[in-house]
Formats: sequence, C-alpha cells, structure tokens
Amino acid sequence: MVLFKPAKENPPCSPEMFDGQFALQKVLVVLALLCVPVMLLAKPIIILRSQNKSTEYSASHQQMQQATENGDAEQPIQNNTAQTQAASGGHGGGHGEHENAGELFIHQGIHTIEFVLGSVSHTASYLRLWALSLAHAQLSEVLWNMVLSKGLTMFDDWKGGIALYVIFSAWACLTVSILVLMEGLSAFLHTLRLHWVEFQSKFYAGLGHGFQPFSFELLLDPASGTGETD
Repeated sequence: MVLFKPAKENPPCSPEMFDGQFALQKVLVVLALLCVPVMLLAKPIIILRSQNKSTEYSASHQQMQQATENGDAEQPIQNNTAQTQAASGGHGGGHGEHENAGELFIHQGIHTIEFVLGSVSHTASYLRLWALSLAHAQLSEVLWNMVLSKGLTMFDDWKGGIALYVIFSAWACLTVSILVLMEGLSAFLHTLRLHWVEFQSKFYAGLGHGFQPFSFELLLDPASGTGETD
C-alpha cells in the first residue's frame, strides 16, 4: 500500500515493515505522478522530431541531386528555387504537420487517461478483494457470537443438547449460504474480473483477426467451386 498518512503505532508492533518505509512510499507516489506527463508528452515529441529530421534530410537530398544533375553553373539558381519551393511547401504543409501533431497528442492523451484510470480501477479492485477477506472474518465472528455461542450457554441440563442441535443446524445453513455461496461467488467474480478484464486491458489492443467459427460449409464451398471448374 502506498500511503501518505503514517500508520498508527500499536506497541509492541511497529507500523513499518522496514526503516524508511514511509519515505519510500512518498517517493513512489511522486514518481508515479511524474510518469504521467512523461507518458503524455514523450512519444508525440519523439515522433515529431523524427518526422522533422526525415523532412530536412529529404529536402537536402533533393537539393544535392538537383545540383549534381544541372551542374555547378546552375547550382545557385537551383538552390534558390529549391529554397523557395521548400519554404512555400513548408508553409503550406505546416498545417498538415500541426494537424498530425494535434492528432498525436490527442491519441496519446486518450491512452494516458485510460492508463491512469485503469491503474486506479485495478488498485480499487485489489482493495475490494482485501475487503472481502475482512468481511469473511467478520461474518464468521458474527455467526459465532450471535448464533453458535449462545447455543452453548443457553441451558445447563439436557435441554442444552437439543438447543445446540437446532442452533447448530441454523448456524451451518447460515455459514453455507452466506460465507460459502455469497462471499465465494463474489470473490470469484472479482478474481475473474482482475485476471481477465483488467489484466487484458494492459496488453490487449484488438488488432488481430476476427474470430471465425469452424464450419464445414465454408470449407466445402471453395472446394466445390474448384471441382466444378476442373
């Protein structure tokens, strides 16, 4: 758990597992926050710089080719015309570059928001599983204190055995229905959500081939078509 608030001391237990744990928690939170602008800006900036370098290299390469083809006498004229064309083309293509830059930043911003919200959702899901484990302990303690323990202290004579038999039946039914069925099903659904939905959200992009169920008709149609042509 990464928390800014220090845990309460409960002697003889220590609130920290090791020395400097609270300072390390603060450092991890600050690093996580600093990774957000890096994730948002690093990829678009690197892509734009690589695009600018490629355009500059292509423009200089074209000028060199024109100079070698037309000769040294016509090199200043060709350089001037190439510079004017590059300036006019750069001015006209600047809007396209700005549009591409805007699309890059918007796309990366969407991915950053999805990643940050997904991280919060994953943490909340693990906290829910932790809360479910605490709920199991609390429910078992409530069933013991409110049901079974009263059957043990209700009567001192032979009636206590009959009462304990009835109360044990009620306690067993409540234990199976509440703890085993309801809490087990809830824990199973949360675990399935963690292992499938949220785990896949970190890697799955849906860029592969669509699922096609197996069918003999799809296999026989091309075969029948080739047989008829033969």
